[in-house]
Amino acid sequence: MEKPVTVEHKLDNGLNIVVREDHRAPVVVAQIWYKVGSSKEHRGITGISHALEHMMFQGTPGMPGDGFAILISQYGGHNNAFTGEDYTAYYEELDASNLPVSFKAEADRMTNLTLSAESFAKELQVVIEERRMRTDDNPQNLTWERFMAVANPMGPYHHPVIGWQDDLDQMKIEDLRDWYQKWYTPNNATLVVVGDVKAENVIQLADQYFGKIPSRDLPQLKTKKELPSLGEKRIKVQIPAQLPYVILGYDVPTIRTTDFESESYALVLASALLDGGESARLNRDLVRGSQVAASISTNYDMFKPYTTQFIFAGIPAQGHTVDELEQKVMEQIEQLKSQPVSQDELKKAKTQLLAQEVFEKDSMAEQAIMLGLLETVGLSWRVADDFSDKINAVTAEQIQQVAQKYFNPKRLTVAELVPEKTIE
Repeated sequence: MEKPVTVEHKLDNGLNIVVREDHRAPVVVAQIWYKVGSSKEHRGITGISHALEHMMFQGTPGMPGDGFAILISQYGGHNNAFTGEDYTAYYEELDASNLPVSFKAEADRMTNLTLSAESFAKELQVVIEERRMRTDDNPQNLTWERFMAVANPMGPYHHPVIGWQDDLDQMKIEDLRDWYQKWYTPNNATLVVVGDVKAENVIQLADQYFGKIPSRDLPQLKTKKELPSLGEKRIKVQIPAQLPYVILGYDVPTIRTTDFESESYALVLASALLDGGESARLNRDLVRGSQVAASISTNYDMFKPYTTQFIFAGIPAQGHTVDELEQKVMEQIEQLKSQPVSQDELKKAKTQLLAQEVFEKDSMAEQAIMLGLLETVGLSWRVADDFSDKINAVTAEQIQQVAQKYFNPKRLTVAELVPEKTIE
């Protein structure tokens, strides 16, 4: 399969630019990724990256109030943003001929954000309400938040992206101004453009709008290595809820933190074998087979700058307990450790995984997200183009080896949601 034309360029002020040409439709996706998220925060200001994302839509002197969103919509475009543990990203999707509109507006708010105390007081209430709806009033998400805090006692993923309520209550506009000055600078950003464009034209345009913004020295942060696991960690979350729920997570490396990158690809395939569709092992054996699970899934994100967790999360079926579900998950893990997967099953898992990748690449937005993510976490956009080859190279023995090495009780954290009855 022919690889798409992708060009990388760095402006004199340090702004990283990645352009991927995709001429199937006369549209373009422009994203700007800042290398700052909750992993750079500390107790006292947790949630500040996400709060600043909200304020980026509250105006500049040249585009007061909702001026940014109004401008993009006037040109028939769509815009939004998202904050994660390792990034804050903003995007516009619009007609390719209107790319200068996106660049001019993003360059403006990179350096001229108003950040008024009055606007922040209102927007902070929006953030607090978002936290209430998504976390405090959502038993599974609240369990996930507590799981992450216990699984990462000292590491960069200890606290939630949206922040602890106590920190939100004390957040001041001065905190945001300081955070904005520290991190919103061209030498801490990657501009990603995917669509019906010519790379050289995009680079010239980027230089025109972003090139005059001066770079600034970035804070020199000390590393935040996680404590080594010395034994299994367990927590029970006892709150009003309809259904029990359990999260089991093993400390595992990512492609950035492993000495052998093949381990990360083997873990990706282990996840696909267990939870890669209706015929995958967990669904086949725990949902349809023993019927001990109402739902069960796995998750592993190989593209993170720090160590992460390989997650099993599930709801026991009616008449079954969390303990029974956990036991069945452990049996699946033991099977991975003791028996190499057959070549037929491995081939099927690879085929499904790569078909999903091809489907995602059909979307310009998904392509841009992958390119931006890779560059932001300290990898190269080229990793995306090499993914298929790396997955196809994984052997049954490598999957068995990573299961034996990392699915170890000492590396395990378990969070159980125990539903409490509400008092009428």
